[in-house]
Amino acid sequence: MRRLISAGVTPADAAEQALAHKGEVKVEKILKTFEVRQDVVEALVKAANALDRNFVQSILRKDLEKYGVIDCWQEVMVPVLVIVGDEWAETGTGIEVEHLLSEIISGILRERSKQIKNPVNSRPVLLASVGEELHCLALHALHAALAEAKIECNFLGARTPVEALSSMVSRSAPPAVFLWAQLSKNGDPKFFRDIPAVRPAPRFILGGPGWDREECVEVAFVDDLTLACQEIKQAIGA
Repeated sequence: MRRLISAGVTPADAAEQALAHKGEVKVEKILKTFEVRQDVVEALVKAANALDRNFVQSILRKDLEKYGVIDCWQEVMVPVLVIVGDEWAETGTGIEVEHLLSEIISGILRERSKQIKNPVNSRPVLLASVGEELHCLALHALHAALAEAKIECNFLGARTPVEALSSMVSRSAPPAVFLWAQLSKNGDPKFFRDIPAVRPAPRFILGGPGWDREECVEVAFVDDLTLACQEIKQAIGA
């Protein structure tokens, strides 16, 4: 019944169907009740608030298969995260919902990032959240979107120090380096200025609100997942 309500069925109808139903409720059948993507967003918010992990995972995997990483991230995942975050900010409750949802999304994106065969780039792109940055959900989305485009990456994840970046650039000579900083205390230009010079030089691309654009004029900035993928594709000549 909870899953039917999450999909937009009225409580009365959901109760009637639940009483009459035998066996499992197939997610594919529930998905047929969605008319627009907003319905998917609303269903996911309700399911997340109900802590229905399996339903959230099933809906997101189905949406990813149909629309791809970039559209799913921008049109479904981000709106759901914003709604859940706003609810927590307004009420002070539901932090467990936000954490569960973030973990589900990052897990699904990690699954997608592993599904890559015959990459188009000979040297992997480097992805990292710098400094003490713990937020890397957007980085997981970029990794998955690049994997979908058959672009191989080395993913360093959260709290990447400048020493680790320097070593990776020196040893792997990536064609592009994407650095994420959500908080201003982590958006330090040293993360691209203090990196050893290699030939050919990698293209540094910054993402996240933690960077001061006026202070980092010598590198590229991107404001969304689509632009990040475009910059990286140009860097590798794809």
